[in-house]
Amino acid sequence: MTDGGPYRPVPLTTFTRREEGEMVRRARAFRDDLRCRRTVREYSEEPVPQKVIDACIEAAGTAPNGANRQPWHFVVVRDAEVKRRIRAEAEKEERDFYEHRAPDAWLEALAHLGTDEHKPFLEMAPVLIAIFAESYEMRGEEKLKNYYVTESVGIATGILITALHHAGLATLTHTPSPMGFLNKVLDRPSNERPFLLLVVGYPADDALVPDITKKPLDRIISRR
Repeated sequence: MTDGGPYRPVPLTTFTRREEGEMVRRARAFRDDLRCRRTVREYSEEPVPQKVIDACIEAAGTAPNGANRQPWHFVVVRDAEVKRRIRAEAEKEERDFYEHRAPDAWLEALAHLGTDEHKPFLEMAPVLIAIFAESYEMRGEEKLKNYYVTESVGIATGILITALHHAGLATLTHTPSPMGFLNKVLDRPSNERPFLLLVVGYPADDALVPDITKKPLDRIISRR
């Protein structure tokens, strides 16, 4: 991470220009690969190599971000007891959400996905990645504000999910509300707020997913 100071540009040496046909092939192959990505709720207990997780988090760390402050922190959780505590706290919040706080319209929107307050995947999956957003950074006694934190961490999370899929792993994005318990369980400082809990692993052999589709191109694009 840079520490500010004068602007010192350097030559761009990492960009690769490609012939149009190759660009189209690469774009479509990437699209087709991501069309295979699904949110998975049923996981095998098979271990996931740490070097794969590390490489994917390094990819996430390349995300564009406000003022190059890189306002993210990733906690990789494998310990069974820590996962058990996370599940207990998450299900407590989810139970309150489903039984008391969720508007009827929100519950109706979720119905076709078959979700409820029970989150066994938080213990079953071999890896959880808790993603934290840093509102500011402490350097000694100095408090340095971060900028565009939500946008920056959101982009990094998208890259992480894509990298994990590309590597051959399944994921699930979980956002119990509120998520403040993650700071306590994972011993994270007050300048970090939980952004998202990412469940990672191999799908169970009998895993099922909702029968859903994505909007076609003509519904998500405009040209001017």
